[in-house]
Amino acid sequence: MFRGLPVIPDEIYTTNTPRKISKSFLAAEVEEGVGMRGQETISYIISGGVDHEDFAGNRGTLEAGDLQFMTAGRGIMHSEMPIHNDNGEPNVGMQLWVDLPKELKYCEPRYRDLKAKEIPEAVEDGGSGLSFGVESKKELSYTPVWYLHFTVQPGGSLHQSLPRTWNAFAYVLEGAIQVSNGSSSDDTEAPSRSIGQFHMAVFEQEGDSVSISVSADAKEAANFILVAGLPLDQPIVQYGPFVVTSREEVQQAVRDFRRGENGFERAVGWVSENSRSRRNSVVV
Repeated sequence: MFRGLPVIPDEIYTTNTPRKISKSFLAAEVEEGVGMRGQETISYIISGGVDHEDFAGNRGTLEAGDLQFMTAGRGIMHSEMPIHNDNGEPNVGMQLWVDLPKELKYCEPRYRDLKAKEIPEAVEDGGSGLSFGVESKKELSYTPVWYLHFTVQPGGSLHQSLPRTWNAFAYVLEGAIQVSNGSSSDDTEAPSRSIGQFHMAVFEQEGDSVSISVSADAKEAANFILVAGLPLDQPIVQYGPFVVTSREEVQQAVRDFRRGENGFERAVGWVSENSRSRRNSVVV
């Protein structure tokens, strides 16, 4: 796998206030891969590519625009390695960790890959993105999640409906956006805030929409990700790559991984092929 700084802020903010997060990290292969339990990951490749494999023999390459949904479930050991690009293109991507419902924490691991050409896209005046009434792909993750990638030109704007009570955030990859949120049943909008590159705006659960625009004076288009997901209303206890619901489950996960039991049997002695071609790359 490649390791780096997690996208976690030092402070928690309310509606429309940015979270400062890590700009980038150096990705380096860890020879033995990594064991995971209790969550799903959504990997989105923005440029370059990533080789991936796991202890069950699943292997492949994710390229620019591709998505991968991986369910760790009861246990998986896998490796991810940025590819080498002869043209010097950086490997840039995002990986979102999504909690599994308690009753699915110990389900069987699985993968769902979605190639760029399979992802619906729409173009509107002033912006483009995976929205604007285009039907989304369904049943790719156990926990309902919306993952929208927008590009908005200077002077452009969008109004995106979101399921009421869902958690939501916007993360700016390039440029800057003006963000406000509110309910479609209320004609008034909260004051907008400017969110710059590599910052995150986290929205409150009240309301059912967000409004985002780009200043007409902006020198470049804004490129950002909007993510929304269903809150599970359950305890979350996370230790490294293990995401469960209690301290006791964390301790059990560590024991199972070390002993090669209860889902980690194939992890014993497994070494990824990626480790044979160790490379470094910068990713977001």
